[in-house]
Amino acid sequence: MIKVIIEAIAISALMIGGVASAAPEQPDTDNSVTFSVVTKSTTSWNGDLLPRYSEGQPEVTILKVVIPSGASVAAHKHPMINAGVMLKGKLTVTSEQGEVLKLEPGDAIVELVDKWHKGKNDGDEPVELLVFYAGVKDQPLSIKHTH
Repeated sequence: MIKVIIEAIAISALMIGGVASAAPEQPDTDNSVTFSVVTKSTTSWNGDLLPRYSEGQPEVTILKVVIPSGASVAAHKHPMINAGVMLKGKLTVTSEQGEVLKLEPGDAIVELVDKWHKGKNDGDEPVELLVFYAGVKDQPLSIKHTH
């Protein structure tokens, strides 16, 4: 699991720096280190094109999200591009339009931007996600739906 996290952080750092490629250049220090692309996309999981990055001081946030078994994440939206990797559990994400995405360990997600969606842990164990947000300083990571 640690190897997956390290690979995901390395790949995200490369992508955010604008150097992403299918085969990132490896340092000459240790031949046992490998890199593999977890996901690379210009669209979110429902096929929508990702928006251009916002103006302002870039700020990268990496969150480990834990959702207990049977718990739900309330409807919300993200004002910035974000992507994650499922580390553990089973999660169903549903958009306001009724689009559904089911995630299992090892799956990657490029999240919806500025669209309401919610999640539910469908499994018997906690969901663990590592999520990377590429925003600007002081921008909220998500906005809760208040209906």
